[in-house]
Amino acid sequence: MPAQALYLRWRPRTFEDVIGQEHITRTLRNALRQGRIRHAYLFSGPRGTGKTSTARLLAKAVNCLDDDPDRRPCDVCAHCVAVNEGRFLDLIEIDAASHTGVDDVRDLRDRIAFAPSEGRYKIYIIDEVHRFSGAAFDALLKTLEEPPAHAIFVLATTEIAKVPATIKSRCQLFEFRRVSLAEVTRRLAQIAAAEGVSVEPAALELIAREGTGSVRDSISLLDQLIADPSVPITLAMAEQILGTASSQHVIDLVDALIEGNAARGLDVINVAIDSGADPRQFGQQLIAHLRQVLLTRLGGDALVDAPEERRAVLRQQAAQIGQGALLTALRAFNNAVAEWRGGWQPQLPLEMAFLESLRLAAEPEPAPAPARVERTRPSAPPRPATDETPPPPRVEGVTAVRLSDVLEAWPRIQKLARERDRTLPALLEHVTPREVRGEVLILSVPSPFFKQKVEAEDKRAVLDSLFYQILGTPLKFTVIVIDEAQVKAPGANSALATDDVLAFGVNELGGELTELDE
Repeated sequence: MPAQALYLRWRPRTFEDVIGQEHITRTLRNALRQGRIRHAYLFSGPRGTGKTSTARLLAKAVNCLDDDPDRRPCDVCAHCVAVNEGRFLDLIEIDAASHTGVDDVRDLRDRIAFAPSEGRYKIYIIDEVHRFSGAAFDALLKTLEEPPAHAIFVLATTEIAKVPATIKSRCQLFEFRRVSLAEVTRRLAQIAAAEGVSVEPAALELIAREGTGSVRDSISLLDQLIADPSVPITLAMAEQILGTASSQHVIDLVDALIEGNAARGLDVINVAIDSGADPRQFGQQLIAHLRQVLLTRLGGDALVDAPEERRAVLRQQAAQIGQGALLTALRAFNNAVAEWRGGWQPQLPLEMAFLESLRLAAEPEPAPAPARVERTRPSAPPRPATDETPPPPRVEGVTAVRLSDVLEAWPRIQKLARERDRTLPALLEHVTPREVRGEVLILSVPSPFFKQKVEAEDKRAVLDSLFYQILGTPLKFTVIVIDEAQVKAPGANSALATDDVLAFGVNELGGELTELDE
C-alpha cells in the first residue's frame, strides 16, 4: 500500500494543532462552549492555511461524544475516530469545482431533509464554493435561508470576491491568513523530529519561505525532500532539489545592482541558472529579497521576518540603494516574472529586467518633498517682477527652488531625459528656464510649435518626474513663447511671463518690446 502523504498524516486533529489561525479557533471553541453553533459558515483565505481542516474539526467537535465542551473534539471517541478515518456518514464533503450545476445543488437540497445517521448534526463541507454557477448559488441560497435544525454548512473558498453577497450575508465569515515564516518553520521542525529526519535550520527556513505562507505546501515540499530519512537534509540539497537559487546569488545580484556593475550582474544570473535554478523561481526570490530591502529602508528591519544574519545584509543593502532604484527594480523583475513564458533563452527576461533596473540604481535619491505651508493671499496683486527687482522672500519652512538651481541641474535633466523619451532631448534644446515663481517653473520656447510639443501629456509627465527626482521638490511648469530677436528691453522676460497681453502682442502680433515702463 502506498505511504500516506506527509501533509495528510500531519493534518490537524484538534484545534490546538491548527497554527496561525488562533483568531478563528478561539471563536469556534467559545461558540462550542456556549452552544451557539451557526447553521452556515464561510471560510476564506489562501490555499493551504487550514480551511478544510478546520471545517473537519468543527464537524468532529459538534458531534463529539465527550461530555466536556472544552475537550471537543476529543479525538478518541467513536465519532471523532470515524471522521479521522473518513467513514462518518454525517460528514458530506462536496467539491464545487466538479459539482458546479444547479442539479447538483437541488440533489443536495433533496437529501438534506433526512435526519443524521450517527451524530447530532449533518455537516456539509463545500470546498471551492466560488466555482458554483449563478443558478447553483441561487438554489443554495434557498437552503441557507431555511436550513433544517440538524444541518450545518461550511463553505470554503480561496476567492471570496466571487461569492455573491447574498450568500455571504447568510453565513458567519472567517478569514484565514497566511501563516508566518517562523510558525511554519517551527511546524516543519516538529514534523521532521517526529519523522526522525535531520534537517538544517537554514533548509527548514528555505522550505517555509518557498511555501509562501501555506502550511500544506510547505509540508509537501518537506515530503519531497525526504527520500531517505537516514540522510540529513542540508541547505545545498534543498536548493538543488527545489530548483531555487542560492541565497548568496540573490544577494550578489542586488550588490551588482547597487554597484551599477552590469557584467557582474549578468554573470550572477547565468551562474545561478547554470547551477540548476529555475529562472522564474529565481526571479521570485529576487522580488522577495528586494521587497525586504525596501521594507528595511522605509521602516527598519523589524518589518522583516528573517534571522539576524539576513537582517544585517538587508540593513547594509538598504543603506546603499535609493528608493527610486528599488521601486524600478521591483517593477522590472515583477513584470519579467509575470510575463515569463520560458523559451530557448529562459534567463533573458531576468537579464533584461536587470539591465533596465540598472539605469536608476546609481542615481542619488531625491530629497523628500517639503511640507506644504499655507500662504495668505495678499490684499492686492503684486506688481510684475523685473530683472532689476529683488526676488520674493522665501517662506519659512519651505525649501524654495531658485532659478540658479534649475540652470545648474539643466544639463543633467537633459541627459536623463534621453533615457526616458528619445525625442525629448532634441526638444529641450529649444527650451530655456526663465523664472521660478513659488512652485511653478516658467520655461520659454521660440515658437508655438515647440510650446505645443513640450506641453504634450507624455512630455509633461516625464519632465514633472525629472524635476522631482533631481531638484527634490514637486515643481510644475508653464511654457511661454519668447522670440529672442524681438525682446530687447531689460526685464522683458519676466514681464512676458506674467503679462498675457504683452506676450500676445510680441508672440502673436509680431511686436517688439524695446522699453519697459514701471
